[in-house]
Amino acid sequence: MRPLFYIGLLLLMNIYPILGQTCCSGGVPLANNLGLPNEGNGVLSLSLNYDYNNLNTLNAGTEKLDDQSRQRITNSILLGLGYAFTDRLSVETMFTWVNQSRTITQFGNENFTETSGVGDAVVLGKYAFPSLLGSAWQLNLGTGVKIPFGRSDILTDQGIQLTADLQPGSGAWDMLGWISISRPLGFRPSATISGSLTHRFTGTNNSYLNNTATYEFGDETQVNVGYADQIFALGTVVRPGLVLKYRRARQDKIDDSDIPNTGGEWVFVRPEVGIALNPDIAVNFRAELPLYSYVQGTQLTPTSRLTMGMLVNLFRNKTPQINSLP
Repeated sequence: MRPLFYIGLLLLMNIYPILGQTCCSGGVPLANNLGLPNEGNGVLSLSLNYDYNNLNTLNAGTEKLDDQSRQRITNSILLGLGYAFTDRLSVETMFTWVNQSRTITQFGNENFTETSGVGDAVVLGKYAFPSLLGSAWQLNLGTGVKIPFGRSDILTDQGIQLTADLQPGSGAWDMLGWISISRPLGFRPSATISGSLTHRFTGTNNSYLNNTATYEFGDETQVNVGYADQIFALGTVVRPGLVLKYRRARQDKIDDSDIPNTGGEWVFVRPEVGIALNPDIAVNFRAELPLYSYVQGTQLTPTSRLTMGMLVNLFRNKTPQINSLP
């Protein structure tokens, strides 16, 4: 029966190449929201963000196809907790809740699939090297794990297990590496330039499709380069910024075989703004728009992403500097 199962699965993928395999462009934005600042010894940082990701663009390679019959939407709630043991050593965790929906409209009929639930979590340890690259530079290194808290075995109403990209969790432990650098600009001390790199080494879900297969999402790399400033407006500190983001996802695997129509490369532009309500509370808004998309095969790819949230710092024991807007 096992060979027949795989033959049927491969036929389904080839006949409907984009109905299920959109996972490399969607999912919970864990790496997007890592990197809570170290606000100093003993400070506890809390962040709560809502993330909306709309995938309504169908690509074949770099070509945008004239097809609006498919849409994926992911709504995520992200709770981040960060604690600084010293001015250099800190840890952050992220817990998620995710709602995903897929709509397919063909020949006047609409097929709608939706799942919701607790997603996977992240624990990341970080260490700051304030003078390693020079007195003006701040270097941070981090490593951690993604913990498979979310379910990966949700069934349809007909009792069929949903594909991996529609599950709230991945069913696998992942390893994470993170690095960030930043420095203020000499001619304008309130402005900073920064860069970060996050790499996710994905693990394997050994109980995929009711323990009949293994599934592994492709390793993922994200690089961000940005500029941010601080201005005083409307009686408070406002922090506008602009980020260029590069993302690469390798192809997913089922039983160690590459899956068609997964994996790709993307470049996004992300304008953002933070507004300080007081020295320890800030609200943040950002929009992410694609500049370039290359996908393996034919896939839905991101159309727009919006994120908004709040950051709160507790137990601060010293006055924040101008570059320490939460």
